[in-house]
Amino acid sequence: MNFPLYIAKRYLRSKSSQNAVNIINFITFLVIIIGAAALFIVLSAFSGLKIFSLQFTNTFDPDLKAVPTTGKVFSLLETDEEKLSTIGGVLHYSKELEERVYLSFREKGDLAFIKGVDENYRKVTDIDSTLYFGNWGITDHNTVMGIGIYNLLGVPINNYQTPMMALAPKPGKSSLTQAALGSKPYNELPLVVSGVYAVEEGLDKKYIFTDLKLVQAFLEKDSAQVSGINFKLDENASLENVRGAIKNALGDKAIVLSRRELNSTLYRMLNTENLATYLIFTLVLIIALFNVVGAIIMMILDKRQNSKTLFSLGATIKELRQIYFIQGLLVTTLGGLVGVLIGILLVASQLVFGWLKITPSLAYPVAFDMMNVLLVLATITLLGIVSSKIASSRISKRLIAAS
Repeated sequence: MNFPLYIAKRYLRSKSSQNAVNIINFITFLVIIIGAAALFIVLSAFSGLKIFSLQFTNTFDPDLKAVPTTGKVFSLLETDEEKLSTIGGVLHYSKELEERVYLSFREKGDLAFIKGVDENYRKVTDIDSTLYFGNWGITDHNTVMGIGIYNLLGVPINNYQTPMMALAPKPGKSSLTQAALGSKPYNELPLVVSGVYAVEEGLDKKYIFTDLKLVQAFLEKDSAQVSGINFKLDENASLENVRGAIKNALGDKAIVLSRRELNSTLYRMLNTENLATYLIFTLVLIIALFNVVGAIIMMILDKRQNSKTLFSLGATIKELRQIYFIQGLLVTTLGGLVGVLIGILLVASQLVFGWLKITPSLAYPVAFDMMNVLLVLATITLLGIVSSKIASSRISKRLIAAS
């Protein structure tokens, strides 16, 4: 067995004759355990929050989406649809036309986005799972709106006698004639609310859904003009390969974005928060691991006589430094492993029992990620190497000679 490792393991298991040194060693070990457990739990909580936040966008956003390269709309010709239908890995695709409109009901009004979708939209997204009450309707003039808009306007369900009105400016192509000046500068579309969806506050106040052809007529677009195409991919399909095939089929008229690219701001915010939290807790660990430096130095002073004996028996200064370096590394690594194990147990109990609640019916989201385990252990080990190196460098011939 390696000589420094053997002595370091003996020192790790043995107790000092001075109680103060034993207490310091115990506190150091405990601090490492608590720090490692806390870092793992916080990272697991942020992983859970990330999954929880993204599930809202995953409901609305498809696997891939084609949007116009320039402007708000592009034309999807029959030849383009024939090419799309031959792409392997695409289960379904759905056309949509989206525009900002003004909603009016009685004396109340609100700005929202009207999204005209075809019959495949509910196959491409999980929008059905968000329906709070009502249904998708059976007539062309039915609409499904977010619960935020529903509460603001107070529109009754299936109110065919006094429907809600959607208003959108007419395209700017009219001449300045007396007839044009006397007409309304906007188009009107009566809509009957058949259902209400509920996801999260921002999306609940943003969209209303209705039939694609109805919206195309309302906005004075032809049947080929759309603002986007949503794609549902096969689970085994290569996203990049399918994206390339869609680009080839549509040409320069559209760009193809993944779900992550559609929500780049949200992903960037979540990743930044996760990094900031990791750095803050790492800083706490750095401060805590100063205890390791102090504990090793106390051990060096306590074992000076033993070090002098080993030196007299032929041990070099380098080997003596390795003894205390390995001892410090063993303490931090073992403490990190115990801390991560405790963290895993706490995270697992939250996943199973949900003992920590955000609301009476919603458990605080956490997620077990093996990358978090490796990250915490790597952080603890790296900091342990640095602190042990600093402390073990105190060994010198002068120190041994003075004992």
